[in-house]
Amino acid sequence: MAFGLFQRGGKAAMAAPEAPAMERKASATGRVVAMATGGGRVVWSARDTGSLTRAGFVGNPVGFRCVKMIAEAAAAVPLICEDRDCRYDAHPVMDLLRRPNPGQGRAELFEALFGQILLSGNGYLEAVGAAATGVPEELHVLRSDRMNVVPGADGWPVAYDYAVGGRKHRFDMTGSPDPICHIKAFHPQDDHYGLSPMQAAAVALDVHNSASAWSKALLDNAARPSGAFVYRGVDGHGSLSPEQYDRLVMEMELNHQGARNAGRPMLLEGGLDWRPMGFSPSDMEFHETKKAAAREIAQAFGVPPMLIGIPGDATYANYAEAHRAFYRLTVLPLVARVAASVAWWLSEHLGAEIDLRPDPDQIPALAAERDQQWARVAGASFLTDAEKRALLGLAPLETDG
Repeated sequence: MAFGLFQRGGKAAMAAPEAPAMERKASATGRVVAMATGGGRVVWSARDTGSLTRAGFVGNPVGFRCVKMIAEAAAAVPLICEDRDCRYDAHPVMDLLRRPNPGQGRAELFEALFGQILLSGNGYLEAVGAAATGVPEELHVLRSDRMNVVPGADGWPVAYDYAVGGRKHRFDMTGSPDPICHIKAFHPQDDHYGLSPMQAAAVALDVHNSASAWSKALLDNAARPSGAFVYRGVDGHGSLSPEQYDRLVMEMELNHQGARNAGRPMLLEGGLDWRPMGFSPSDMEFHETKKAAAREIAQAFGVPPMLIGIPGDATYANYAEAHRAFYRLTVLPLVARVAASVAWWLSEHLGAEIDLRPDPDQIPALAAERDQQWARVAGASFLTDAEKRALLGLAPLETDG
């Protein structure tokens, strides 16, 4: 009931009637404005490693090509093994890297390691066994999406958990030498995990993938913009009965949609008129938007767009210049960082400090720079032969010492 009795001051009193619900008014044009300005919020893909790998590497040709180019080029860079006294032509570390495990060679191992770093910002190497020389018997790359850091009280990792299918294996990091080498990219807001180029390019990847899906939908619609059926009845009213509307929709879906029905003539009954709709200005800019997204993806990875066939980029004068910039600005810094981390980790196993670094003199793309440097050093008459060899990164001759 709308009224009730309650006690007030020992006497029964009648409750006040409930306030009637206020009727909410809305403008008749509100729905039209909402439709014109967009149907909802922007939907972005998930930012976890698995989702980014599926969307940016498996499902995007630009991201796939960028990761493959960098990983393959970096894995093919020759490495120099040396210590403070000399450079080694033969060394247990070089023998281990030449055949790190029965299933992989040097190129396969490093390509997987560089790929994991590019996709997730983290790379993990596992040491298995110990040879008589002190180095591990085998090296294996572990998937970064399965690895979790276990921090200690001081914030440093005390263990790593590797989880697969509900089963977990823990690598203890409190002893020496460490069984895991964790190589992570710089992340300004995370103490334990690195930031990958894939995360930085996530927005551009969403735009590029959405543009590709839009193209596919347009092709499925016979590569034509949509149109509208306009119905004008005999009495001048433009409305169909529910039965007529359902039959028209069914006939369109069965007989006039999809690539298999492209170009099929359409039979319109009395009162129906087809009015095609042309491309809007936003549709005309669609291809430029897709190209811009592709360039942003390439820039996030440090790959000159010219090298992967993206048109409209004139940053470099020619392909050779772009190729040199690719090695100097992207490949060599990545190889130097990873090689230094691996060398320090293996030095702990070996019991002696060694250094691994890339050898740019053996990279064909940098041959022109190498020739110019050698010519300048060779023409410097004020330098001794020993000083020239030192400037070129060559080991001293026995007669020099």
